[in-house]
Amino acid sequence: MKKYGLIALLPFFFAYLNAQNTTYWQQKVHYEMEIDVDAKNFQYKGKQKLTYFNNSPDTLQVVFYHLYLNAFQPNSEMDFRLQSIADPDRRMVKNLGTAENPVYESRIAKLKPNEIGYINVKSLKQDGIAVEHTTEGTILKVKLNKPIPPKSKGVFTMEFDAQVPVMIRRTGRNNPDGVALSMAQWYPKIVAYDYRGWHPTEYIGREFYGVFGDFDVKITIDKNYVLGGSGTLINADEIGFGYEKQGVILPKTKERTKTWHFVASNVHDFTWAADPQFKHDKITLNDGKTFHFLYKTEVENWKKIQPKLVETFELFNNLVGKYPWERYSFIQGGDGGMEYAMCTLLVGGANYDDLLGTAVHELAHAWFQHAINTDEGSYAWMDEGFTSFIEDLAMALVINPTKNETNPFEGSYKRYFRLIKSGWEEPATTHADRFQRNFAYSVMAYSKGTLFLTQLGYIIGEQNLIKTLQQFYKEYALKSPHPNDFVRVAEKVSGMQLGWFLNEFISTTHTVDYAIESVKAKGKKTEITLRRIGALPLPVDLFVVDKSKKVTYCYIPLRMQFGEKSNPYQYERKVFPAWGWATPTYTFEIDVPFEELHGVEIDPSEMTIDINRQNNSFTNQ
Repeated sequence: MKKYGLIALLPFFFAYLNAQNTTYWQQKVHYEMEIDVDAKNFQYKGKQKLTYFNNSPDTLQVVFYHLYLNAFQPNSEMDFRLQSIADPDRRMVKNLGTAENPVYESRIAKLKPNEIGYINVKSLKQDGIAVEHTTEGTILKVKLNKPIPPKSKGVFTMEFDAQVPVMIRRTGRNNPDGVALSMAQWYPKIVAYDYRGWHPTEYIGREFYGVFGDFDVKITIDKNYVLGGSGTLINADEIGFGYEKQGVILPKTKERTKTWHFVASNVHDFTWAADPQFKHDKITLNDGKTFHFLYKTEVENWKKIQPKLVETFELFNNLVGKYPWERYSFIQGGDGGMEYAMCTLLVGGANYDDLLGTAVHELAHAWFQHAINTDEGSYAWMDEGFTSFIEDLAMALVINPTKNETNPFEGSYKRYFRLIKSGWEEPATTHADRFQRNFAYSVMAYSKGTLFLTQLGYIIGEQNLIKTLQQFYKEYALKSPHPNDFVRVAEKVSGMQLGWFLNEFISTTHTVDYAIESVKAKGKKTEITLRRIGALPLPVDLFVVDKSKKVTYCYIPLRMQFGEKSNPYQYERKVFPAWGWATPTYTFEIDVPFEELHGVEIDPSEMTIDINRQNNSFTNQ
């Protein structure tokens, strides 16, 4: 009974459905950038030409840019957040106290002028004419000389100076792994605009939201540096970077610098890293796409993870949909793990299991965040939760296949129950930056986001859940969907109504708690009364076992779902009338005399997030 059926079902559901979304629009961008890097002083100068395509029905009077590196300065919003939150990210603070009584000091607060990060916009023009702009923290506001009407474009040219900060989080120089430059969030990036308007959120260290488009980036740097990142290197022969061979071939030249020319299409970010000692491995996959690994330490572990990541890639291709770009790079970046377009930056590698687990998670983000570009700040539970869901399946099917008999999502259940007991839960609709505790945010995004899918699978059936993921990817890959888009796909696949579930699970902190209130004889039958104690409703899977060990599966759907899932068990099933949400109790009869009854149990497979399983069973003494 404890076996989690989804793993057994997966091979049968790698198929797509047919449907189209005809009302969707999204903006588009085209970046051309030339960057001149002074690696010795960790500074660079940039020229950027941005062509912005307004595909919205709105006339734009202003535009906004992100200047993420400005967060790494004393008295920034990120600095103040580290000083005020109860449980700051420990990578970003120094503990002046003890483990039992910590006293945290923001590492940003102590940065010196030559250690901070910044992006200073020196000039900005709209269609060749200087335009008024102001910088506030990490946001640049541009008051347009002329509006950009619907179905038209504007061209912005910019010159800027920047400094790479000491590595605090995700981006920076000379990180603990010794990598010289980890260049994430490094350029002036246009703010996302969708049906809700602009999203000029101050950067405090959490999530991102970008605009799909094309990048043409030339990076000039000391000739001894090796680069990897988003996009395809189109001048490998010219600069002597031998992607066709193992390792790096440095050309013989008297020039002090080289220019690396990358292009990337249909991505919403561009990231790179550089170090003179990067080693490079290349693997050609079955579909002709390529994996690239750039690393400088822990060589054995970096090589050992490669075949497992190839297997994982194939699983994700079958489970969700085909990876849309021609390559993917795993780069030693020196700080945790973070997903970027066509690549990830990973920390260290001293622990093989940690390196592999992080790499699997970040690779999963290539589907859920970079192919399907949700607003991570507003819907972190979709980004991290959907990613964690397929990561957990990969860990069970590819990385640790001997553990298939257990629930692969067990960790998410445990963390969620811990959060409930803590009393710190906030609705998943809370913006990622606004949670009162990092712990609450983390569990909401990763664990509750995963459980959104496990509970949906419980409601509509695991087969329909996989079909929903596949159809969602088919409709929204290379787009920026919202939660209701996913639920509408699930409704079409399952034939059920599911808006209530999105509201209850995401917009509230309601919990699930169903109880067996009474079991008693009623003539030659047995009468069972259930009570819904928790405010979050779910259909009920209930199992009746008689003294001959015969098992009967009793299914009670919710009235508001207007449908039934298929029988996921091998036992005979009896479907009872739907349970209305406003009715706190539900009474029904089974064709088993009370004296022949052995026991009754709600959800013995423990698929639901019922917070009190002590009241889920009855044994006839």
